[in-house]
This record gives sequence, structure tokens and C-alpha cells, in this order.
Amino acid sequence: MKKIAVLVVLVLAALGAGGYFYLKKPPKAQFKTLKVERGAIVSTVSATGTLNAVVTVQVGTQVSGTLSRLYVDFNSQVRKGEPIAQIDPALFASAVQQSRGNALNAEASLARAQVTLADAKRTLGRNRQLLAEGIIAQSDLDASQTAHDAALTGIKAAEAQLMQTRGALKQAETNLNYSTIRSPVDGIVVSRNVDVGQTVAASFQTPTLFTIAQDLTKMQIDTSVDESDISRLKVGQTASFTVDAYPEQQFEGAVIQIRNAPVVTQNVVTYVAVIGVSNKDLKLKPGMTANVSVQIQKKDDVLKIPSAALRFKPKAGKDEKGARAGKGGGGAAAGREQQGADARGGDARGAAGKGAGQKVYLLDPEGKPVPVSVTTGLSDGGFVELAGGEVKENDEVIVEQVTQAKKPGGMGSPMGPRF
Repeated sequence: MKKIAVLVVLVLAALGAGGYFYLKKPPKAQFKTLKVERGAIVSTVSATGTLNAVVTVQVGTQVSGTLSRLYVDFNSQVRKGEPIAQIDPALFASAVQQSRGNALNAEASLARAQVTLADAKRTLGRNRQLLAEGIIAQSDLDASQTAHDAALTGIKAAEAQLMQTRGALKQAETNLNYSTIRSPVDGIVVSRNVDVGQTVAASFQTPTLFTIAQDLTKMQIDTSVDESDISRLKVGQTASFTVDAYPEQQFEGAVIQIRNAPVVTQNVVTYVAVIGVSNKDLKLKPGMTANVSVQIQKKDDVLKIPSAALRFKPKAGKDEKGARAGKGGGGAAAGREQQGADARGGDARGAAGKGAGQKVYLLDPEGKPVPVSVTTGLSDGGFVELAGGEVKENDEVIVEQVTQAKKPGGMGSPMGPRF
């Protein structure tokens, strides 16, 4: 009986010790994996910009006055030369009438000067004959010559006066014509900044009364592209974009211009790339913010791996850390070298052939991560082209190490929990 009791005690003690060490054993590492797939890789440059009409004309006024009529409003279709507003023409009509009177007066003065010249010419000729006959003195001939020359000068003065008054008349007629504001282009009114009864002044700076978009079926996006990406853009590259008004719809466009002038904002340098857009259904409106993605390069039917797989690095366990610590200086140097290689392997961006020397991890039959060298190519941010290496289609690559919680009931210390 005593032997049975001792045996039971020994069994219970063995079970207790085994349970203790089992609970103290760290949980087995778990990994999240994704399959290597075949598909398309598209490299893009992202930017934001504002939609604008290709040609936008700000219509002002060249004369000052009070607006008496408005012929158009927001969204009105206009034709070139069509009246769109009227400034009160009363003062301008009066100025035309006054200038016309001055011109008529100048014409009469010229006619009077011509009559005076004709009389002086006749007198001069008669006095020359009389002087030849000895009837008048030389002084009389000189006086008639002076009168003739003065009459000639009077003609020139009258002609100058007439030209001046005709110029004033033309200016007054032009101002009267400018009192009717006309559209300079065919288009649509996108902005109206005045109302009837408002006084506009064109003394120093011409006020903007209307903004007319010439053709809203053709628009453009002025995007801000980072200086690190501007070298990858070329005229003719296709682009897609979305706007907040239609978040589920993608619109298409193309790069039509890359401007050389830098835009510096808080020491950040960007360049303007213009995206041409077709807007036949008039869904897009000026001023909308567009999120643009310009397609730089595309490859179809290639093997691709998740970018996260290139950034993954397994966490070292306690035993592995101890082994590394016991290797001394040489082991530390090797560890630093390996870390540098892993860091270089985490850069998934670049052209094909420039991703050599990178690593991904696969699971061996025991569930442990095993490094495998790969060569990468084109990247779209989420996936990277697999250009070479030992990884094949449908292989499971590790993208994340999942931390497993301790088992319930586990003891943190033989002496009990810490406080």
C-alpha cells in the first residue's frame, strides 16, 4: 500500500513539473503568409491638382460707369461679340455729340482759313503787278506777302485742329461702343462678379466683371509633382484620376505639358505637370480637386510578391539571441552585415534588374522561416515584380510574424505573480 502511495506521489510530482515547464515554454511563433501570384504590375506617380478650363478669359471694362443691364448670368452660353452687359451710355453719348460739334467747328475754321489764303494770294499777285508798274511801294508788296504766309500757316493750324477734334470724336465714339460689354470668345459664363446698379471704375486696374470658359468639354489638371518624381514623367503618358464628386468613377487623361519653372513652398520644390482631360458629358467642373495617378510603366503576366514580404525580418527568440551574444565581435559584425543586407532588401522600389540581393522568407516543414534570395523588378507599391530567384508561383511568402498570447493559466514566476 505504501509503495502505491509513493508511486502516486512520484507520478503527481512528475506531472506537476512537466506542466510547469510546459507552461513556461514560450509559445510557438506564428506567421502570416501570402501566395506568389501572376498578374500585371503598373508603376505610377501620384499627384494632386485642380481642374481648370483650357482657356479661361476674364472679361473687364475699359470705361467707368454704372451698370444698367446684364444680358447673361452664371452658366450662360455666349458667342463671340455677343453683348453681355451694358454700362449707362448717356454720358458717353453726350461726349460723342460734343466732340462731333467740335469737329464741325474745326471744319468751318479750316474753310475760313482757306478763304483767307485765297484772298491773300490774289492780293499778293495784284501787288506784284502794281509794283512792276510803279504804282505801289515795295512795303505794300511785303505786307501782302506776309499776309499770304500767315494765311498758309492758318491753313495748317486749322487742319491740325480738325485732326485733333476728329480724334476726340473717334475716342468718344469708341468709349460709347465700349459701354456695351461683349464676349471676346465663344464659351460659358462660369463667374459673374457684378449686379445691375453697381458702379465700375477702370482708372488704374480693369475690374473683372465675368469669367468665361471657352470650352468646358476640354479641361486640364494642373498637378504638383515632387522633384524626386518629375524625371519619370514624359509627355504623352496616360493618367487616371478621381474627384470627390464621383469617388467611384475613374476618369482618364494624358500628360500634355511638364513645366520647367519650380514652385517652392516652405522649402519644398515641386513642378507643375498639366494633364489634358476630355469632359464631353460636362461632369467635371472648374476648381475640382483631382487625385491623379500617372502610369509610368506596365508589365503584364509577371510573377509578383507582396512588398511586405521584402520588408519582413523574423524576430529572434531567446535561444537565438543568446547564441548571437556568445559569438563575440565577429558574430556582431556578421549580424550587422546581415541587418544591412536585410535593410537593403526592404527597398521594393526600382526598375527591373536593380533588385538583386534581396530576401524573402518561406516556411520549412517544421514551420520555421527560411530565407530565400530573390531578384525584384517593377513595383506598384503593394506588389513587386519577381524577376528571378528560387521562389515560384503559388509559394507562400511570409509577410508578418503574429505574436501569440501566453496560454491561460501560465505562471509568470515560480514565486508567484509580480506586483
